[in-house]
Amino acid sequence: MTLTINDTTMTSDQTARQSPSSHGWEVSWLPGQLLDRTAAITATTLSDTAAERDLHEGHRLWPYVQGWAAEPGLTGHDAVARASHPPGDITSQQKQDGERPDPDSAE
Repeated sequence: MTLTINDTTMTSDQTARQSPSSHGWEVSWLPGQLLDRTAAITATTLSDTAAERDLHEGHRLWPYVQGWAAEPGLTGHDAVARASHPPGDITSQQKQDGERPDPDSAE
């Protein structure tokens, strides 16, 4: 995967974009969370790393995954699971996690 960062977007297998309503950043695999630029870079790096096959606790990158995941308040396992889902799967992931979908959405 290629990680590309510019002034208003960051892309890998997931994306981050500057929020149109504030000075924060929105990351596709962390819906509803507003991040600063550094945290968005970390989240995008984490999603790029989560695309690795066989990423587990014994993997050489796992200590980094845990540190990156802690920034938005997640465990390594939770972050990898969330970042591994395509952006279109966010609603189904919320349902699996027991979260209620946004009542203003079309769902």
